[in-house]
Amino acid sequence: MFRRLCVLVLAVSPVAALAASKEIQELQRDVALLQESVKQLQQSQDRQLAALAEAVRQAIDNSGKSYTQLAVVTNTVQQSLQELQSKVVAPVVGLSTRMDGMSGDFRSLQQAVADLTSTVEKMQAQLTDLNNAVKVLQAPAAPPPGQAPVGGGGAGMAAAGGAAAPGPCMSASDLYSNANRDRTSGKLDLALQEFGDYLRCYGNTDLAPNAQYYIGWIHYSQADYPSALKDFDAVLEKYPDNNNKMPDAFYYKGLTLVKMSQRTAASAEFTELIQRFPSNSLAPQACNQLRDMGKHCPATGARGAVRKSRKN
Repeated sequence: MFRRLCVLVLAVSPVAALAASKEIQELQRDVALLQESVKQLQQSQDRQLAALAEAVRQAIDNSGKSYTQLAVVTNTVQQSLQELQSKVVAPVVGLSTRMDGMSGDFRSLQQAVADLTSTVEKMQAQLTDLNNAVKVLQAPAAPPPGQAPVGGGGAGMAAAGGAAAPGPCMSASDLYSNANRDRTSGKLDLALQEFGDYLRCYGNTDLAPNAQYYIGWIHYSQADYPSALKDFDAVLEKYPDNNNKMPDAFYYKGLTLVKMSQRTAASAEFTELIQRFPSNSLAPQACNQLRDMGKHCPATGARGAVRKSRKN
């Protein structure tokens, strides 16, 4: 029995050894393939790491170049700003100084013009006084008391029995100066009376339009708008060739109509002021009044039409 078992073991052993040898060979082949794959993977990883390192190096180089270029651009911009500042700031400061000087000169010019206007008004009043004195010297002598003038007996009696004549007139220069001084000092009622006396005595002189305008201005200041409207109309109608106070009369007549809630008529006055006197200092204010009423400021230009009757 033992012999049979030994024979059987000897018969099976070569077969088992052969099978084990084949499995070992296959395992060795698989290990070799695995080693080759690991080797290829390692080579591929080395190549990728080298490429990545090169890319990082190039990025660092580019970043350094960009920083250098940025520094150059920044330096150039700063230099340009400094040059611009040196070229612009000094002229601007000089221009501002010149503008301040021009503003002072303009104020001085305005004061000089105001003084000149006052002097001219005084000279006009003095000329009026001189003309009145000449007329008095040229008038015929009065008849002796109790004796009627030749050919005028009825007229002399009518004058004697009629209403008393107005009181004597002060000189034109003194009367106008007093009225203007009382107006500027706030004595409006007294100035109103004095300007009225000036118109009564010297209604055909060069300063009569001014007196008529100031009467309207005083009435406007006292909120007597109907009287102010008539006064400004009197300036525009009685003295159409006077360009001294006509723009002021247009403007304040427009303001008076605004106060009286006659906005359409007021806009017509402002529009005519702008079109007839576009360079006057009141023209921009008239434009503002029109815009406040929701209207457009008209194009400036002289108007050829003759002013018609303006009654409201």
